[in-house]
Amino acid sequence: MTTIGTPLSPRATKVMLLGSGELGREVLIALQRLGVETIAVDRYENAPGHQVAHHARTIAMSDPDQLRALIEAERPDLVVPEIEAIATPVLEALEAEGVTTVIPTARATRLTMDREGIRRLAAETLGVPTSPYRFCDSLAELQAAIDDEIGYPCVVKPVMSSSGKGQSKINGPDEVAAAWEYAMAGGRVSHTRIIVEGFVDFDYEITLLTVRARGADGEIATQFCEPIGHRQVGGDYVESWQPHPMPATALERAQEIAGAVTGNLGGQGIFGVELFVKGDQVWFSEVSPRPHDTGMVTMVTQWQNEFELHARAILGLPVDTTLRAPGASAVIYGGVDATGVVFDGVDAALQVPHTDIRLFGKPESFVKRRMGVALAFDDDVQTARRNAAEAASRVKPRAV
Repeated sequence: MTTIGTPLSPRATKVMLLGSGELGREVLIALQRLGVETIAVDRYENAPGHQVAHHARTIAMSDPDQLRALIEAERPDLVVPEIEAIATPVLEALEAEGVTTVIPTARATRLTMDREGIRRLAAETLGVPTSPYRFCDSLAELQAAIDDEIGYPCVVKPVMSSSGKGQSKINGPDEVAAAWEYAMAGGRVSHTRIIVEGFVDFDYEITLLTVRARGADGEIATQFCEPIGHRQVGGDYVESWQPHPMPATALERAQEIAGAVTGNLGGQGIFGVELFVKGDQVWFSEVSPRPHDTGMVTMVTQWQNEFELHARAILGLPVDTTLRAPGASAVIYGGVDATGVVFDGVDAALQVPHTDIRLFGKPESFVKRRMGVALAFDDDVQTARRNAAEAASRVKPRAV
């Protein structure tokens, strides 16, 4: 039986989020609706999650001393990593010492924060189909890997990055050096190594939200949300939709792969499993042990969105992945480099049928920074996509 204490009391159930951007903000809200005391941690002040949590803390989460000191001082029941730039050895040590529980586990956090760890697990330990790949520590190694094995076209990514940062496609030899420099600049940790992947000729890419939660018998069971399709520009998602149509055989294979990877990682919570699909063939790409940016569409499509699913699962509560209606999401970009922007056109955006808007409350805007998302539901995905895109286009961030 799960017991939840009263926030701000000696018996409070306390959850600490490491990373408090737009995804963390929604997790914090879902936790608070269940009576949990929340601690939002980020590297800068007034992050989106800071604005809604019971407690806001600002530290360099990649600094092991700062991270250990904060967790030991707060003594949360659960620590929920939401970004990659975290001193994961500290989490492993604190979990081993019995100081806190890491979601989904400290081991899973370490493996998934680093593309090398998760790719080797999937391809070499579990034997899951992936694109051909090599890891490189220098421009010379990258060129040699492409020449000897990977070939063109190929994709280069930092081993530690998020939202497509540092990722680029290489079509020929004259693009290698620029891709290396871009990967170095885009990594969560400076001068990290990179992964170069052979290009998979896929029809589409999906996110399969996979939930490990306690069932009625008290045992951990795996459930899947309907597949989410998405479109990327420069490695960053700009729109997503659910459900994405798939052949039954491909969906079954996707669920088998997602179940194998997340089952090995263990623990409880939601995982965003990214997969390439061509016909009935499915390749594993990546996995994040937390809500996924493309999964923001679930705020309008599912009875329990990905954030509510994550909150329930990590607390040991039952979950429901039922789809409510087809829908779509479209990103609202900052459009300007400025602090404290205002948003014009929100009223016009909400005049588009069956739409909603989420503005993230980020204190600083950049031209290509996600500042919000438009959501739409309808009887079919195509209509929802058109309406979400139209609503997003009507919101105009403006410097003042």
